[in-house]
Amino acid sequence: MQEGMLLDAREEQAYRLLVGLSAARAAELAEVAELGQQETEEVLQRLQAKGLVTVQPADEPVFRPLPPDVALGTTLLRRQESLEAARKTVASLSEEFRASASRRDAHHLVEVIVGATTLRERLRDLQNSAREEILWFCRANPLAMQGAENTEEYGALSRGVRYRAIYERALIETPGELDSIAEGVSWGEEARVLPTLPVRLAIVDRATAICPLVRDDDMSVGEPTAAIIGRGQLLDALLALFESHWEAATPVRLHHQQTDSDEPEALDDSERLLLSMLVAGVPDKSIATQLGISRRTVQRRLDRMMALAGVDTRTGLAYQAAKRSWI
Repeated sequence: MQEGMLLDAREEQAYRLLVGLSAARAAELAEVAELGQQETEEVLQRLQAKGLVTVQPADEPVFRPLPPDVALGTTLLRRQESLEAARKTVASLSEEFRASASRRDAHHLVEVIVGATTLRERLRDLQNSAREEILWFCRANPLAMQGAENTEEYGALSRGVRYRAIYERALIETPGELDSIAEGVSWGEEARVLPTLPVRLAIVDRATAICPLVRDDDMSVGEPTAAIIGRGQLLDALLALFESHWEAATPVRLHHQQTDSDEPEALDDSERLLLSMLVAGVPDKSIATQLGISRRTVQRRLDRMMALAGVDTRTGLAYQAAKRSWI
């Protein structure tokens, strides 16, 4: 009989036949079951031992079936209790194993790399392997590569990878960087701006993060170092940090996006970009430099947008820009 079975095939057949006969001698059951006399007697003895058959003494004993739920129900209950105890034991052992493995393998969750070249190559490799999403904290004075050097972004965007980047305001004010950001946005990058960012950070597919280990004011000493961080609570914390800053950041809009609340006279692309930079806190002089226009032209375009929004202050313009989905 297979382990775990309550009845084997012979026992089940004999019991079913005995139920149909109500009562039978061994010879009668053997004839109906087409079994040998000795084998039938052995099967009946096993059924009797399991509490499924009662015997009426006589020259030729008569066997009668007993209800199976009483005899087998007790057996099933014992097995259920045994399985539950075994399940608890397995759960306890598994928890101990995971805890031990986490302690033993903790050093695999963080890898330290040294040098700008190594950091740049690792960033390229991760972007090339990305399948779903890449998140960036882009601070001023990049360590590994300038925005224009990051050609891997375009390949990832063309594969359908979502890019979300938050730029530090000082980076946008750097000559040439706005053109690089505009190029990325034209490919599908989602860009936002904040006055400052707490760290430099890249996260790929919510599975791997790269974060420098040395503060900016200590960068002049030695080669830059960074941590490659795998799945774990540290990565979860970095993801939460990014999402909280993403919610607070100002979108960079280079093109018009149709909404239900759009008015007949909308902004052109240059005004939309200018407005994004204004709301992000970029000074007029830097806006003029980045857009290649004069400060007077910046003011003239702002005046037009304020008239369009029906306000006479920049604060009011920023409020109306958000309300009207201009940025």
